[in-house]
Amino acid sequence: MPYALLVAAQLFGLVLVPFGLPGTWVQVAALGVYGWTSGFATIGWPTIIFAAVLAAIGEVIEFSLGGRYARKYGGSRRAGWGAIIGGIVGAIAGVPVPVIGSVIGAFVGAFAGAAIFELTLTKDWRNPELGSAVRVGWGAFLGRLVAVAAKSAVAVAIAALALVSALR
Repeated sequence: MPYALLVAAQLFGLVLVPFGLPGTWVQVAALGVYGWTSGFATIGWPTIIFAAVLAAIGEVIEFSLGGRYARKYGGSRRAGWGAIIGGIVGAIAGVPVPVIGSVIGAFVGAFAGAAIFELTLTKDWRNPELGSAVRVGWGAFLGRLVAVAAKSAVAVAIAALALVSALR
């Protein structure tokens, strides 16, 4: 029964990740609870700490890739920060919309944040470079997409670590 609960918690964490929710931390917490309830017989502190490090790496990846891609698509450092801030604000603003609001909000927020922050660099407000800002926003959008995929891969690695370690 405890192993079945661990499997359910790992799957639940995997589902949370694409929605911008802390699924990897749910997985780590479930791993810790499983270790504690089993008296750390199969899951030890090194495994739990390694899973927590993976979760932290997943968070860094998630929050940095939008900004990196915005800069890769010709944006300034300011646009990179705009993508990160916009993604966070968009995810929070999208929460009231059931199921997919935070996902859509994070993608739209990253795009809008990068584009708006890039536009603030325009010296001539009567003739802004909208094409450049849209390209930078698109880069931030793609970065967010890659970030979700990368964090999902980290979540799969945590689930595999947890489930294989618990079987020992």
